[in-house]
Amino acid sequence: MPAKRVMCVDDSPIMLAKLQHVIESLGYDVCATVLSGNDAIRRYDEVKPDVMTMDITMVGMDGIETTRQILNQHPEARIIVVTSHGQEQMVVKALKAGAKGYVMKPVQSETLNEHLVRALTARG
Repeated sequence: MPAKRVMCVDDSPIMLAKLQHVIESLGYDVCATVLSGNDAIRRYDEVKPDVMTMDITMVGMDGIETTRQILNQHPEARIIVVTSHGQEQMVVKALKAGAKGYVMKPVQSETLNEHLVRALTARG
């Protein structure tokens, strides 16, 4: 069975590299890394990820609005937001926008894997 495809969205190239390393070490295929919500929206059709990780506090369009827009165009999308401590209100907004879960930074591989599995098996 081919590895599930993950698109990573974060405005920090360093965080993208860390996420890519963790996700690939878990056996997933990182099919794209993008630096903005606009790029994620633009590339979604081309990349067709099984699941996405999304930084909640990106410069420009934040992860909440990006989640809304992607799910508006692709209701089947599976999105996990990645956030720092102290952003609980933003996490609630992201979940209300349709995110399937959230992971706190610094990202722990076991926790991320649990959320990826949950997102991939969630209904609706």
